[in-house]
Amino acid sequence: MDVLLRGLVDSLGVGLIVPIVLLLFWLANCVWILREYERGVVFRLGRLLPEPRGPGLRFVFWPIDKLVRISLRTIAEDVPPQDVITKDNVSMKVNAVIYYRVIDPNKAVVEVENYLYATSQMAQTTLRSILGQVELDDLLAQRDKLNQQLQVAIDRHTDPWGVKVSAVEVKQVDLPEEMRRAIARQAEAERTRRAKIIGAEAEFQAAQKLVEAAQLMRDHPMSMQMRYLQTLAEVSTNQKSSTILFPIPIDLIAPFLERAKAAPPA
Repeated sequence: MDVLLRGLVDSLGVGLIVPIVLLLFWLANCVWILREYERGVVFRLGRLLPEPRGPGLRFVFWPIDKLVRISLRTIAEDVPPQDVITKDNVSMKVNAVIYYRVIDPNKAVVEVENYLYATSQMAQTTLRSILGQVELDDLLAQRDKLNQQLQVAIDRHTDPWGVKVSAVEVKQVDLPEEMRRAIARQAEAERTRRAKIIGAEAEFQAAQKLVEAAQLMRDHPMSMQMRYLQTLAEVSTNQKSSTILFPIPIDLIAPFLERAKAAPPA
């Protein structure tokens, strides 16, 4: 290899090798290959060119032109756990994940120094601000609504940077141990209350049915006789019973009672 290089230098001369090396170095800084999901923001003598360069093989006139590579893919970034104090003064740690992408490469380079860092910081501050305005029950029960509020709030701030926030999802809510026990006791009390209400409703419905049955028997005396015969049949089938009581309907002895009342005292 050394022999080849020495032979090349001898054949071309040192005066010709230096310009070739400089030309190759200049071409390496002028030729860019952009992928399908990338765009190139070009500055010419410090001034921004209006249209970013698309994917493919692109040529810029270095050092007059400078190209900044920007990715248009959606970025999923974890928001670190934030200390949040809810509206009802409950302290907790909440973390989330934010999905965003660059829709205007020129703004992402010109309007903000580092759009990745700026979007992350905006997500953290907005998370504390929005969740600090709601109560704990709403945070646990209305998470979809809060996710929508977070997405709208963060997207409104990142829109001037050319960044579109597509979704924000609250991942985990870490409650203090005392609050977890309080929520468990509340849930148990709620289940007990529902059980008592269901039992009371069942007793009320059973009482209503008994009243309806009594009214039916009062309006139809024959139903009392049928009930008497049914009771006899049930008693006769019970082989374990050693004593059998035959209930006598009041209708059978009512005439005798009336006569006893009407008879003069002896």
